[in-house]
Amino acid sequence: MSSEIDVTPENIERYLEQHQKKELLRFVSVGSVDDGKSTLIGRLLHDTKGVYEDQLSAVKKASSKGEMEIDFSLFTDGLRAEREQGITIDVAYRYFSTDRRKFIIADTPGHEQYTRNMATGASTANVAIILIDARLGVLPQSRRHAFIASLLGIPHLLVAVNKLDLENYSQAVFDRISKDFAKVAEKLAFKDVTFVPISAKLGDNVVHSSANTPWYKGPTLLSFLETVPIDADRNQKDFRFPVQYVVRPNLDYRGFAGEVASGVVKQGDTVTVLPSRKTSRVVAIDTYSGALPHAGPSRAVTLRLEHEIDISRGDMLVHGDNLPEVTRRFEANVVWLSERELDINKSYLLKHTTRMVRVNVERVLSTMDLSALESKPASSLRLNDIGQVRLQTHSELFFDPYVKNRNTGAFILIDSLTNNTVAAGMISGPVGGAADALTRGALESAGSQVSQRERQERLGQTGAVVWIDGPAAAGFATALERIFFDRGRMAAVVDAGVGSGASIGASSPAELAAHLASAGLWALVSSPTSAEARARVQASLGPKRGLEVSIGAELRIAGAVVETPSRDEDKLAALVADTLAKQLDGG
Repeated sequence: MSSEIDVTPENIERYLEQHQKKELLRFVSVGSVDDGKSTLIGRLLHDTKGVYEDQLSAVKKASSKGEMEIDFSLFTDGLRAEREQGITIDVAYRYFSTDRRKFIIADTPGHEQYTRNMATGASTANVAIILIDARLGVLPQSRRHAFIASLLGIPHLLVAVNKLDLENYSQAVFDRISKDFAKVAEKLAFKDVTFVPISAKLGDNVVHSSANTPWYKGPTLLSFLETVPIDADRNQKDFRFPVQYVVRPNLDYRGFAGEVASGVVKQGDTVTVLPSRKTSRVVAIDTYSGALPHAGPSRAVTLRLEHEIDISRGDMLVHGDNLPEVTRRFEANVVWLSERELDINKSYLLKHTTRMVRVNVERVLSTMDLSALESKPASSLRLNDIGQVRLQTHSELFFDPYVKNRNTGAFILIDSLTNNTVAAGMISGPVGGAADALTRGALESAGSQVSQRERQERLGQTGAVVWIDGPAAAGFATALERIFFDRGRMAAVVDAGVGSGASIGASSPAELAAHLASAGLWALVSSPTSAEARARVQASLGPKRGLEVSIGAELRIAGAVVETPSRDEDKLAALVADTLAKQLDGG
């Protein structure tokens, strides 16, 4: 461990106090397979005396590197499978300190199949260290990891050109790789990018400056970590206090416990409670050690207010003149973590700060091709995919865009049936404009735990709407319903005259039809409906899930006149049934 104070029984309290006051920096190491991430972290731990004697002895015994006494990668590759395969699979967290700072390291896997692990390890980092093999240069994986680190909002990037000893410490090799990677970094959102030539195996420019690179005048890797400014990365402006717990030990005390996500709160501040928008004044900021005059980011406190206001877990206290976004519809970038692909028609749980709400994925906007760093159209997300989606929660969410506030802009999606975490998300911002009334009402507010795909598998059909016009529409609809039923299809007639709409809670035949179709049935609408209402339903259901039939002097299906040998009602209904079945099921 760090030896800034010789620890003795007499000065142990002074040592612990000094250690507690040090600034904490979190960083993540990323890179391609065999670029030397674990070796670098092992070297850092060893050279800063961040390993215990028993750990060092065990690693020396397990090492088999020929001329090298220590295989530094073994300090972090702890899983048996990792040691056998010589790769990193899981995220390994390690801790060490120097005179200046405390550090938490996340050593992440380089394999593409472990993208979700890498994203997890990088989600809270202040600095990303990307290793590049000097022999191979900038690889697709290097660009891929840089994009993910940028997407996760890591402000500082250090590019460590490793294994430079195998290139005779060539300045030309280092300059070429730096130039190539700088072109990649121009497209990304890092505050700063620093390049350091190193040999993790031999220790060049890791903790100590190397005589082998006299042409390099920059900081060592550790020196950079000790001096990179991170205090400015914290959001000190936007006060956000998600309530975690209501503290009520007796009748005379009522406080709201939580962690200050961002900004600063002072005693006497006027605060607004979301979602109620009621206001009050902070009369005390309590901690275990006593009251504070103010509290900043990451400080766990209990706030007491002047007025008795109904506040519970999941509510948020903010300053009234600096409100977050308050809405139900927003867009976000997500990393899909589940082996089961996204089901766009399934309802998930969204965990955001201390708030849990039910959410539907309206649509997948795109996925990222990480090889070319370009977005492409998509309809779903699979394991390790990174995509942009549009979401709608069933109650209001209070958030800031992720680029502005990492704490209030991040969330996870949870499968409501298995309780598995299926995605990690970063909010881009709210969807512009008001949501379609029908989408907000008839379809989205239903929020079922049964997805459209599951209904389709059970019923053997996809929900749809048949709009029937003409003087004989009602009789034709009932005949069509009979034919569909005899063919094994589930259909229902929607007719305002029978009053069924009121029993289900729909306000119009079009809205009831939307309900039935979203539940997997074929809704046969024989009541007059406006073109506008039909368009809203069709837009919410998707393409090829509606069919217009006109019964009059001639039969029209989807706008085309259909010649029939007979005007027999059953035969006409059979013809419509065949057309709809082909359109929906492909035959």
